[in-house]
Amino acid sequence: MIEQPDLRLRAFVPAPPKTVYEALTDPAALRVWLAEHADVELPGKYEFWGRYTPDGAEPHQRVLYVDERTIRFAWTVDGVETTSEFRLDEEEDGTLVTLSQTDLPSFEAILADTAGARGALQTFWTLAIANLADYLAGRALTPKCDFTSADLRAEVVIDAAPEAVFESMTQTEQFCRWSGANVEIEPYVGGRFAMGGFDVDPGGVKFVEFEPGRKATLRFADGLTASWELEGSDGKTRLTSVQSGFDPANPPYPGWAGWLAGLAELRRYHELPGWTSIWRQIEVTGVPEEMFSADLG
Repeated sequence: MIEQPDLRLRAFVPAPPKTVYEALTDPAALRVWLAEHADVELPGKYEFWGRYTPDGAEPHQRVLYVDERTIRFAWTVDGVETTSEFRLDEEEDGTLVTLSQTDLPSFEAILADTAGARGALQTFWTLAIANLADYLAGRALTPKCDFTSADLRAEVVIDAAPEAVFESMTQTEQFCRWSGANVEIEPYVGGRFAMGGFDVDPGGVKFVEFEPGRKATLRFADGLTASWELEGSDGKTRLTSVQSGFDPANPPYPGWAGWLAGLAELRRYHELPGWTSIWRQIEVTGVPEEMFSADLG
């Protein structure tokens, strides 16, 4: 086990442990749900790299321990050796996947955009596990974060009408339910969008565009904008998300990867009958508890 991890994610995936282990160790599978490139020869090698991996120009992983339910490896990111671990536990109708990660930068450093590539590790893993769950369920995957590009744009198709999708993205109760985040939303132009609630974030993010069922744009205090455009066809919605207004030399990858992970859960929320979140635990050292919802499914 990892001692005192900075990050622990637990998620339910719809496959037995043996099948999950194969998805974690088959290079061809890893190249679908995790990384652009992968090379695995256990027990000696477990490597992944490429544009969808933080600090991913070359592989920087080193195997520490493996058995039939555990993969632990050192991963050097921005010159800092961290430790990552997958652990699999059998559950009824599937597997509980636990991802642990050490040596995250401080929450303050991430917010100040001074954390470098390590600042994206939390949201990188959240998006990766979300895509692992959909891969094992035979569902379409959510676009990955390209850590080499300043073009932060993604499209997903959701099997629901634009009005329903828009409402779930702009109504406080629904947004909190599918995202697992605590947020308060004022759904109109000039209204606030406050992660953690208005007491935590008293007004730095506001809607500058708001067209129900079609489009919304948020502007942050630092000038960054996040826009959502929705187009409907045959009862489905093509949702385009774009972030802009940032320094192109320093794109906000941690937040972008986190939003993409949220889109994965938004799709499941609308598309799966009897939906429950895949997440059983999200524990991040140094992040205020009020940022997360108590109900993670």
